[in-house]
Parts: sequence; C-alpha cells; structure tokens
Amino acid sequence: MNGLRLEPRAHSPWWLNLLLPLAAVGATLVLCSGLVVLAGADVLTAYTKLFLSSLSTAFNLVETVVKAAPLVFTGLAVTVAFRAKFWNIGAEGQLLAGAMAAAFIGARPGLPAWSLVPLMIAGGALAGSAWALLPAVLKTRCKVDDVVTTLLLNFVFFYGMMALLDGPWKDPLSGYPDSPDIRMEAEFPILLRATRLHLGVLLAALAAAGVWLMLRHTTLGFEIDAVGENPIAARYAGIPIAAVTLLTAAVSGALAGLAGVGEVAGIHFQVMAGLSPGYGYTGIVIAMLARLNPIGVVPAAIFFAVIITGAEAMSRATGVPVFLADVIQGMSLITMLAALMLTQYRIRRNRPKHE
Repeated sequence: MNGLRLEPRAHSPWWLNLLLPLAAVGATLVLCSGLVVLAGADVLTAYTKLFLSSLSTAFNLVETVVKAAPLVFTGLAVTVAFRAKFWNIGAEGQLLAGAMAAAFIGARPGLPAWSLVPLMIAGGALAGSAWALLPAVLKTRCKVDDVVTTLLLNFVFFYGMMALLDGPWKDPLSGYPDSPDIRMEAEFPILLRATRLHLGVLLAALAAAGVWLMLRHTTLGFEIDAVGENPIAARYAGIPIAAVTLLTAAVSGALAGLAGVGEVAGIHFQVMAGLSPGYGYTGIVIAMLARLNPIGVVPAAIFFAVIITGAEAMSRATGVPVFLADVIQGMSLITMLAALMLTQYRIRRNRPKHE
C-alpha cells in the first residue's frame, strides 16, 4: 500500500539542526501573513515596517537590545530547566520574585550606596531561586507535576504582589499601585550615554556565556544533560536525581530572577503591575527556538525583541493590530515543535509490494 511513514533518525545532520529554526521562523511569517491580509494591509510593507523599524536608527537598535535582555534571561532559565526535564513554566513568577526583592533592597535608606547594586543582583537571584525551588521540592519529594505547579505559582505570586502594591507597598506620593522608587544609587549604570543601554544588558550576555560554559564544561552541566536524557541510566550511574533537579531549579530561578532585577534597576526603577508583559512565557518560545542551546538563546531573544519593538511602528504605518506580535510568538512555538519532530524522524514513502 502506497503512503508516507515516519522513520526514526539515528542522528540528525548539523545543517538540519541549523536550518530548522530558520525554517520555523519562515513558516511562521508565511502563516501569519494571512492575518495581515485580513487586516487590509500589504504583507511586504507590514513585515518591512515590523523588522526594519527596530533596526533603522541607532536609538531603535539600542532599544531593541535593551528589550532583548530580559528575554535572554528567561530564555536561559527555561533552557537550563528543560535540559534536565524540569518543566519550568514559572519563569514569569520567578522574574516577579526577583523584581520584588530588587525593589525592596533598592529602596532601603540605611544601606551603603556602594552595596545596593550587588545586593539587588544577589537578592533578586536568590528570590527567583527560592520561588523555583518550591515546585522542584514538590516534584522530587511528593511527585507533584511540575508543569502544573510552576504555572499556577505564576498567578499566586502575581496576585500576592498586587495585594502588596495595593496595600503596604502602594506609593504614597502617586497613590497608584506601584512600589516606591528605588534609590538613585541603586539604578544600574548606563553603558552608552543618552540611551537606556544599562548594566543588565551586559549581565545577560555574560549569563549566556556562563550557562554555555556550565553545560559544556562542568560536572553539573553533564549531570543536567544525563538526567534529562535518561534519568534511569543516570540513577544507575550514581547521579543523585533529586539533588540535580533541585540545583537545576535553583539556577533556572536565579536566571529568571535576574530578568526582574534588570527591569527594576535598569528600566522602571519600581515594581508595577505591567512590569513584565509575559517575558517568562516568551522565554519558553525562545528556548525552544534556540533548541535549548544557551548561545542560540541570544539571537532568538533579539528576534523576538525586534518583533515586540517593531509591532507599534507597523501598526501605526499599516493599521495591523500590535497583537500580531503575540500571534507570531505563539505560532513560532508551534512551527518549531513541528520542526523538532523532523530532527528525530524522517518522512519515507512506503514502497508498493510486488506480488
């Protein structure tokens, strides 16, 4: 009988691994072009505005890089967790935990000025780790599904944060549900004059390099990959599965927490309800598009930063709603998952049987 079948691959060639993310992006843009047409705009004009407006001037380029910094952190957080099969959907809550810790430390009047930035970085990372360790402990001790707990804890933290912002943390000067501003000495240094290019962007680049080195050249990185690939074989090899899962969660949460620190210390200088427009969830798409490669997270984050930054310019010029950027993000995940299947299987045609 003629037809098609999926045949497992013994290994996938390097060129296929490189080509598939690009093919996924291309397929996403083709599929989303139908929405552009429905909005009554020219596809080429809309996509030109979407991508080139973010890169057309030095100011826009810097803003795109600044927007990419939290996406790099959340993409790295998801990358580390997913490689160990710890399904951390909670980077959004961990980002907010880091932001809250940074805002609390940065507003303390009694701390020495020189200690504020280091303490905010350390406090934000620890807060993100602590919030990520909660579902990790539930998984290792009680066998609770980590997808459910990490996802639900996002809402737990968000509404807990809003209760604080509407209550004891409400800014007494403005009356809005925002935390008090951090001290001027707690703000991240600006790396390029007359721009918003702050220290957090440099920290994001260093974090990508650091995660790559950890995964490639440390015992913990080997154990993370071993647990993710085959936990049964890892256990027989003497690798402590529970301890590696907890360490993975701690590292993942710390990276997400640093994204929150950067938003507080480098951009907003306080905590507010709209601090994160879903950076934690976008990090999942970025990690998958990068194929859980920490170096690949950087260009994937820049790609999404270009879309986010250029969406408003595209909307003003063509009338296409800015929500197209959200559709592109979601569609990228779907096409990338389909592309990943092609790295594990090849499509073969069934040969007819000759009688």
